[in-house]
Amino acid sequence: MVSKRKLSKTDAPGESCKTDLLKTKKSRISDKEKASACAGVENEGVFEELLRTSGIILKAGEGQNEIAVDQMAFQKKLCLALEKHPTYPGVVKQFITGLESHIKDRNQFKNCLLPCTPIRTEGSRTLVHSYCESLIKLLLGIKILQPAVITLLLEKIPEFFFDIVGTFGTNFPRLIVNQFKWLDKLLDSQELVKKLMQMVSVSPVPVQHDIITSLPEILEDSQQSEVARELRTFQFLSSCLSCLLKQGRRLTVPILDALSRLDLDAGLLAEVRQSAMTIVPSVKLEDLPVVVKFILHNVKAADTVEVISDLRKSLDLSSCVLPLQILGSQKKLKSQVQASSSMSQVTTSQNCVKLLFDVIKLAVRFQKDVSEAWIKAIENSTSVSDHKVLDLIVLLLIHSTNTKNRKQIEKVLRSKIRLGCMPEQLMQNAFQNHSMVIKDFFPSILALAQTFLHSAHPAIVSFGSCMYKQAFAAFDSYCQQEVVTALVTHVCSGSETELDISLDVLTDLVTLHTSLLMRYATFVKTILDSTQKLNPCQIRKLFYILSTLAFSQRQEGSYIQDDMHMVLRKWLSSTVPNHKQMGIIGAVTMIGSMALKRNEGDGSLLERPELNSERDGQLSTLLDLVGFCCEQTPEILALYYDELANLIEKQKGNLDLQLLEEFGKSLVEDFPSDFVVDLNPTVDGSFLFPVKSLYNLDEDESQGAIAINLLPLVSQSELGRVTDGMSNQSKRVVSPICLSPCFRLLRLYTGEQNSGSLEEIDALLGCPLYLTDLEVEGKLDSLSKQEREFLCSLLFYALNWFREVVNAFCEQQDTEMKGKVLTRLQNITELQTVLGKCLAASPGYVPPPATFDSEALEALPSINAVGPVRKKNGRKKKTDGSKAGSADRSQADDSSGGNQPDTELSELEKTASGREAGNPLAQLQSYRPYFRELDLEVFTVLHCGLLTKSVLDTEMHTETREVVQLGPAELCFLLDDLCWKLEHVLTPGSTRRVPFPKERGHKDIGFSHLCQRSPKEVAMCVVKLLKPLCNHMENMHNYFQVIVIQNRGVEDDPEVNIQEHQLMSSCYQQLLLTFRSLFAWNGFSQLENTDLLRSALQVLADRLKPGETEFLLLEELISESFHYLLNFHQSVPSFQCAFILTQLLIAIAEKPMAGWKKEKMASLAKQFLCQSWVKPSGDREKGSQFNSALHTLICVYLEHTDDILKAIEEISSVGVPELIKSAKDGCSSTYPTLSRQTFPVFFRVMMAQLESSVKSISAGKPSDSSEVQLEKLLQWNIAVRNFHILINLVKVFDSRPVLSICLKYGRLFVEAFLKLAMPLLDYSFKKHRDDVQSLLKTLQLSTRQLHHMCGHSKIRQDIGLTNHVPLLKKTLEQFVYRVKAMLAFNHCQEAFWVGILKNRDLQGEEILSQASEEGDSDEEDSAESPTKEPSGSGTEASDEDGAAGPGPRSPAGP
Repeated sequence: MVSKRKLSKTDAPGESCKTDLLKTKKSRISDKEKASACAGVENEGVFEELLRTSGIILKAGEGQNEIAVDQMAFQKKLCLALEKHPTYPGVVKQFITGLESHIKDRNQFKNCLLPCTPIRTEGSRTLVHSYCESLIKLLLGIKILQPAVITLLLEKIPEFFFDIVGTFGTNFPRLIVNQFKWLDKLLDSQELVKKLMQMVSVSPVPVQHDIITSLPEILEDSQQSEVARELRTFQFLSSCLSCLLKQGRRLTVPILDALSRLDLDAGLLAEVRQSAMTIVPSVKLEDLPVVVKFILHNVKAADTVEVISDLRKSLDLSSCVLPLQILGSQKKLKSQVQASSSMSQVTTSQNCVKLLFDVIKLAVRFQKDVSEAWIKAIENSTSVSDHKVLDLIVLLLIHSTNTKNRKQIEKVLRSKIRLGCMPEQLMQNAFQNHSMVIKDFFPSILALAQTFLHSAHPAIVSFGSCMYKQAFAAFDSYCQQEVVTALVTHVCSGSETELDISLDVLTDLVTLHTSLLMRYATFVKTILDSTQKLNPCQIRKLFYILSTLAFSQRQEGSYIQDDMHMVLRKWLSSTVPNHKQMGIIGAVTMIGSMALKRNEGDGSLLERPELNSERDGQLSTLLDLVGFCCEQTPEILALYYDELANLIEKQKGNLDLQLLEEFGKSLVEDFPSDFVVDLNPTVDGSFLFPVKSLYNLDEDESQGAIAINLLPLVSQSELGRVTDGMSNQSKRVVSPICLSPCFRLLRLYTGEQNSGSLEEIDALLGCPLYLTDLEVEGKLDSLSKQEREFLCSLLFYALNWFREVVNAFCEQQDTEMKGKVLTRLQNITELQTVLGKCLAASPGYVPPPATFDSEALEALPSINAVGPVRKKNGRKKKTDGSKAGSADRSQADDSSGGNQPDTELSELEKTASGREAGNPLAQLQSYRPYFRELDLEVFTVLHCGLLTKSVLDTEMHTETREVVQLGPAELCFLLDDLCWKLEHVLTPGSTRRVPFPKERGHKDIGFSHLCQRSPKEVAMCVVKLLKPLCNHMENMHNYFQVIVIQNRGVEDDPEVNIQEHQLMSSCYQQLLLTFRSLFAWNGFSQLENTDLLRSALQVLADRLKPGETEFLLLEELISESFHYLLNFHQSVPSFQCAFILTQLLIAIAEKPMAGWKKEKMASLAKQFLCQSWVKPSGDREKGSQFNSALHTLICVYLEHTDDILKAIEEISSVGVPELIKSAKDGCSSTYPTLSRQTFPVFFRVMMAQLESSVKSISAGKPSDSSEVQLEKLLQWNIAVRNFHILINLVKVFDSRPVLSICLKYGRLFVEAFLKLAMPLLDYSFKKHRDDVQSLLKTLQLSTRQLHHMCGHSKIRQDIGLTNHVPLLKKTLEQFVYRVKAMLAFNHCQEAFWVGILKNRDLQGEEILSQASEEGDSDEEDSAESPTKEPSGSGTEASDEDGAAGPGPRSPAGP
């Protein structure tokens, strides 16, 4: 009542306003026009009159329309006024006409679109709300006006298509569209949708944008699905029209924004999401976050994995990197303005990527299914090429966002790194191109890097170290400090692996980012407080790091210098040998940094003259101190020489030689006086053996000839050990221990001074040694222990001298010098033969050291009389004992893979053959640490063919010419050392698991020179050697081809030189090992090494197509190289060679593995398995080494064959029966490698591959067609038949390994059957009942045999076997009930019964101790008992009988 009264009071002002307005209008019309305009005035009057009557006053100009009543009251009044008007419904048309006339004026139209202003009269309260809707929106709320007003508004929109917003200060299309939002009721929403979509199809992009984004607020919920379909149609079907293609792409954001706010049904949502997915690869970068957000936020739990997998494949961050590359080129070519413009583009690009990962982060944090699906999608990717930078960043994102998934993320990353799917190059790309994104995950990066450094796998450790380096280079100072702190913590932790890797990382950082790391030098310096945990190699790294920091920027590094000097003086003055050695290593490393050339090109090295003199003084003082501390101890002096030599070699050309003149002059004087004497026919003195000059290559030079005074020095050294304490302290000790180190330093110093020329010391190459008569055959037993050991020491010193001589002169180009180098190699092989005989007669002998740091001395093997025992305890892994243990472990290994560790095979082959031939050379393998290291340059000798050495007469005229060539023994010696080096430095690909050795700190013994080179440098050296290596391998191929031809048809004792055959076979094997080590190197997977791989492959391909390989594609080069190497399969002399050749071909073929290569590999492996491998002695190859290689070769065959089930069936149905029929020591005629000794190897691989192959058969689905079901049933029938054949072989081969394999893989096969085959049987039983029954009957026989094995294991009480029984029993019981469930699913439960199986042995005989008292009835005759459940160990099996029961019990059809 109150409201009515108030409303009635407001009518009076309205009436007065209406009267005034009418008077004003009439005054504007002239008398002449009154008659003609009468009708128009009346229409306008209806519009304005009704509005005034209802409570709205129209304003002209800038003023807004005023409303004097409540909005709802206005709408009611106007509606009543229209309905009660005498001319209704014609008045509605008049009203709309008046409205149309009114809004022709832009200002008046704008007022009608803007909110009305409530009228507030003084002294009275108003009931009008402070905010009121616009006139147009109020009119749209009136049913009888709504259709006409909508039509009018939509017709007005095209008038403003080409208006530039801001011309009139108003965006009219947007205001018009806003009028349709949030209406209480739409009379015909379908018609409105149709008109709006028509308007969208013809509108410019800004209007389209406004309409589309407003649709969710315009429509009722019931209409949203229809609009979504219209939107999708416009977005994705209109792309067919080229004129609308760009518009469609520009509208991606508004369309997806609208779709995300619509209530869509599941089917339509999936359709729209799929459409959005298709534009992900081509959408603009700035729109990508919106698209991804729509996809992720509208995904259902059931579809998550599939959607994420598709999204992962579609997202490509490489497009985000392109602006960075463009910027790099523009900086060089364009102006500063253009460069700054490009920089802004890069910033925009990075911001878009940041937004993209923010969207993913939100989804991962709040949608559990998304994070798990993303992890699953990455896990399911198996190909290396499928993995992207996106994967790594997402894994880091999930690790940092969801704490519950961290362990899972670590596991996935470890697995991917091991498999080579996450190479370091991928991580480098992530840090370099997306550092803004990755920086947010820095805590996770730090945690993962710390975790990875604890790993035992080298690839994972390397990945962790690379994370540290990339984080330091890419992030800000706070992150850099955290990285340095973490690395210092690793160093001080005491863990050998962490310590080495952390120092390596710091070494890389100080080399690449010296100035950056200088800020954190205080942290690095604290490692000096923990040096007691460091070995000499680590001391060398630490002092290199500190010296680089201390001397790169003199003023800033002075405090580091002081600390280093203090520590070094303490160590050098110590009486503890270990400390003194550490002092020598640290001091020489420091000298290296001080003695670097200071050039003007390097701003950081500019120094004032006073600083130069100060440096010279420090250097002289340090050299004097080190020299004084070394001169009394030969081992320490030798270490000093070696360290200085390594310094000169490492810093070749960069050392200020004037600063090294002090020790250089004394060195040139001391070496001749200490070790060189004039050659005389007799030598004065009393020695254990008579002195004899041997190995003189300069016999023609009778005058001025010199000799190495070796035997007298060794005698003096041996006696000096007793009287060492009485020696004169002022006299410098001369020891043969220092001979080789001093010569190495002398030749490097001479080469540095004379630009590589060694003419000053070339007489040392051909000069003889003072030794004794080395014809020891038959004399060793008559010598005393002291004499034998003296002779051994003499031979070690002589061999090490020759090794250093070969190191020094191997690169000389003079033909005469080359001939002498080859002769010295022959001398080495001869001396090694003599040494082998002497060592065999000297049990317990310990040779003089050849490496002089403490880690080498502590790690040297204890040498015993028995070869295998000695080798097992030694540093070298290459022994029969260790390999046997490896083979045993491989036999017990649970994995089905065939990639066994095999790099030891070369040594083992030579060891075994040498021992059988009575050749003591084999024993030298465990003495490697006592020999001087050969440099990589020595292998340039492999280029040499036949060389002629001139023998001159006394008048320097050519008297005769001797032909010198690289013989098999020298070739074998060089290749053996090359293989040893490549195995150490070239880490193979991910196919091979290589854990760190337990004594990782000692792994570099014998590789000190090699470790100064990077793996890439070593690989480049080997690539340069490929041509001569190919020549040598082709020679080997021809040699064995000739032997095959000569012995063809000869059955009894073919004439073969056994020793020569073994030597050539060993060379062949080492050549193949060299090729395999190179091409299996994991560095070839990195992009920067592609050119190196191409050049290596080009050498091989050029052997088949000379001169035609320069322009071949990489894939073509791989194909040609594969064919070239494949040709060698005809001549391989041993199974080990065949095995290594197979692995080499796989390494080549995996780049990538094409279908034809797979067929070739399967054919080759089968050929090797079907070949009889007999040694030259006539014995068949056997042993653990043979078994290990055989295991791998069978795996290669089965993994590469087209039909693995057929291959297994052929071996088990053809080869095994032949073996059973053969004699006790016989073999299969089809597969000669299959014997009773190798049967467990074949059986393990077949069982493992069978179980693996059935996992590739997809599980049955209800949607599968009858043909698909039949095909899968056929595959399972073949698999179950193979399984039955293999299981039944236990009755013949009942050894413990075979039983263990059966119990393990039998359970795994039944589990796979339950998981994959039973769903198939569920849906195919009705259509293919006979096939299902046959399948289950066959499997029943196998499960019964497994049950018998369980009983056998319990009777034998074998713990190793009984451990498998509980899990197997559980699986068999699950199988019983699963078959019952399958029958119930097909309404055939009456066809199922359970019987009691009796415990029987392997042959099927009942175990009487557990016999049933009720009789001897067999389990097939058990009474029908559909309700009895299996229990215990005797309830396995009559379920198959039930499933395959009589036909009438099962329904004939569905």
